Amino acid sequence: MNADKTSVFDRRLLVFIIGKLCALLLLAALVPLRAADINVTQVLKGVEDRYNHIQTLEISFGEINTLQGRKRSERGDLFLRKPGKMRWQYTQPAGKLFVSDGKFIYAYYPDDNRAEKMKLKETDDMRAPLAFLLGRLNFKEDFRSFAATPDRDNVFITAQAKSDNMPYTEVTFLISPDSVIHYIKVKNQDGSLLEYTFENEKRNPPIPESMFSFVPPPGVEFTELK
Repeated sequence: MNADKTSVFDRRLLVFIIGKLCALLLLAALVPLRAADINVTQVLKGVEDRYNHIQTLEISFGEINTLQGRKRSERGDLFLRKPGKMRWQYTQPAGKLFVSDGKFIYAYYPDDNRAEKMKLKETDDMRAPLAFLLGRLNFKEDFRSFAATPDRDNVFITAQAKSDNMPYTEVTFLISPDSVIHYIKVKNQDGSLLEYTFENEKRNPPIPESMFSFVPPPGVEFTELK
């Protein structure tokens, strides 16, 4: 074989090898994560760092409550301000409202023409599943153990309740590579399920303080729970 033919053969071989390598790299990129590849501690730390350092948050949510096989779907917008202030403003059903001013929680049900008030500390046992929303998330303090399940580039983290005294048994989080939580599922002791999906997250938007105050509309039945 002369030098010219050898050179052509070598170039073709090189092109063939490069093509195979590119195909392998593309295939590797398309292969989903395996559970063994997931560093759970690193994933959880990323979520804590993201949400524990925000001051305000605005996000759209979908909510599904399942009890005894019956599902109720709701949706709306959520506004948060540290520490402990939040406003769940429902568009479905329209007008429904949950507001926390950092000391008290107010619930307004326009269809029933009633509103309720309770101390924020009375709901402490329910904060862990949604603690990231208020910037207080500490997975190791809030939960007992963790299991990871890959979902393409995302990860499902299922966390077991820290004790049997909690009203829920486990909480599952869907987390993307940028440490954003897109979905939460809470399994409660009574067998009910509470699911949230989150979209259009805005970190540290300007939110007026008035968003976290509540005055019952005239004629509404108002109850202070103890």
